[in-house]
Amino acid sequence: MKILFIIDQVYLHGGIERVLSIKANYFAKQEGNQVYVVTSEQKNNKPCYFFDERIKFQDLGINYNRYKSYFHPKNLLKLPGHIGKTKSVIKKLQPDVVVVCSHSADTYFVPFLVKRVPKVKEFHYSKFIEEGKRKRPGVFKKWFFRFADYVESKYDKLVILNNDESNYYKSNNTVVIPNPLTFYPNEVSKGTAKRIITAGRIAHVKGYDILIDIWKLVQKNKTDWQLHIFGDGDKGYTKKLQDKIDKEELGDSLQLKGSTSNIQGELLDSSIFVMSSHNECFPLVLLEAQACGLPIVSFDCPYGPRNIVDTKNGILIPIYNNETFADQLYQLMNDSDRIKEMGKNARDNAQQYQLEPVMGMWKNMFNQLIDKS
Repeated sequence: MKILFIIDQVYLHGGIERVLSIKANYFAKQEGNQVYVVTSEQKNNKPCYFFDERIKFQDLGINYNRYKSYFHPKNLLKLPGHIGKTKSVIKKLQPDVVVVCSHSADTYFVPFLVKRVPKVKEFHYSKFIEEGKRKRPGVFKKWFFRFADYVESKYDKLVILNNDESNYYKSNNTVVIPNPLTFYPNEVSKGTAKRIITAGRIAHVKGYDILIDIWKLVQKNKTDWQLHIFGDGDKGYTKKLQDKIDKEELGDSLQLKGSTSNIQGELLDSSIFVMSSHNECFPLVLLEAQACGLPIVSFDCPYGPRNIVDTKNGILIPIYNNETFADQLYQLMNDSDRIKEMGKNARDNAQQYQLEPVMGMWKNMFNQLIDKS
């Protein structure tokens, strides 16, 4: 089987990039498969995650201006070249299936290229964020959403991460395949370290500014626990977070730790995982935390956490209810037996998302599409 994955880049740490590395490595290791990854703006950077040496990379060198809309004239001028180069690559490689991973310009033209080749689009964000705009769209948004819905209907399959998301799609070509676990360690957290952890891209959607407010409420109790935030991203938002930590005089107990290449080790050295996102789709980091035996305290944001967390393995908090979040977190911090019990249940839950069963779903979908083509 010859598989072509299309993504904007693989040098920045993120969930999409990490999941791509898992899928690509899995298929590359199987006899008879050829795996290709085509990027549009890798800029000669090395991949930030491990990719099997058998995977072949090609960068198209489109290099959109990320600080401007794809509809900005400077980016629109790059579009014909992007379409032409992508079409040329597909024709040259003649893959059995094409998978569009990231949500960038190629999302909107790939299903119309070399139509005999099956095309799959995977979605890693929640379409909940479009709900308000779809109900009251301006003229441009109204036509854009119609166009987007039309484009999505032209893919052979749309891979979404949970059942709640299916309600947001107009076409009937969706299939639910959750993210696979990146690891399932033999050891688990002892649940005794007085450290709480969260990890993810440093971006507004992750709600880390809210998490600082929550931690301030927790620290009214003058605990000796630490809260560590792992990840990198928006430099402006990172500075805003650090300024807020300094202003609230929380630096002794709350730290921005930057990115890490050993998230498994950091999770194992912690006792509780927290999530303060405005919205999620199917956060892989929650599964990783559960695999390490950590209970989770998270906002019940649309719609990812509720598909992973329940009352046996964690605590879901009504979104933006900071006081309840702080209170529930503080109670858990002071109940070591509950931490360990929830952590055990969390690990049991994560087991169903191990690599083989999830990748089996991808393999079956690919085979069905190839048989039909």
